[in-house]
Amino acid sequence: MESKCRRLIQKWILAALVLTLAIPAFAQAPNAAAPERHQRVVLVSIPDRKLAVIEDGNVLAKFPVAVGAAATPSPMGDFEVVSRVSNPTYYRPGTVIASGKGNPLGTRWVGLSQKGYGIHGTNAPRSVGHAASHGCIRLHNRDMELLFSMLRTGDVVQIRGEGDEQVATVFGSADDATLASEQVAEQDGGQ
Repeated sequence: MESKCRRLIQKWILAALVLTLAIPAFAQAPNAAAPERHQRVVLVSIPDRKLAVIEDGNVLAKFPVAVGAAATPSPMGDFEVVSRVSNPTYYRPGTVIASGKGNPLGTRWVGLSQKGYGIHGTNAPRSVGHAASHGCIRLHNRDMELLFSMLRTGDVVQIRGEGDEQVATVFGSADDATLASEQVAEQDGGQ
């Protein structure tokens, strides 16, 4: 009788333990819809040498970038993010540079749907703001790490070689700068 009672108590304890552990699993049931993440768009303005991350028409972040040099221009058009790599290895015919301080790709690589092109960090931070790359879009490593955390495969990358309405809205235009300086001059009595 005593052993039967002990087995019954053990079963009750086991059942209580299973229920206690199972309750959090019910709260995370697969039926619970995860919040939908909207596709993000990366807009790169070659003339402005800037990049913006846009979601649902809202600019989430802007960064200065280096773009392709005259001899090796950045591709223009609409692309897709196809890969994301932390601490990438740099490959070029006859050259392989492991991740680390001397790697030209910096600490992060976001590969685009046009083979061989991407958005990445750099080991040459002074190049940012200039037309200095072999066609890729370069950012300071700290900016690239933030951008990397914001993007997923499938996000769209639009690289624009000329100003258009979207570029002017996101980055401003030369006309905006002229207008602003004229307003300041009027406020200062034209001085």
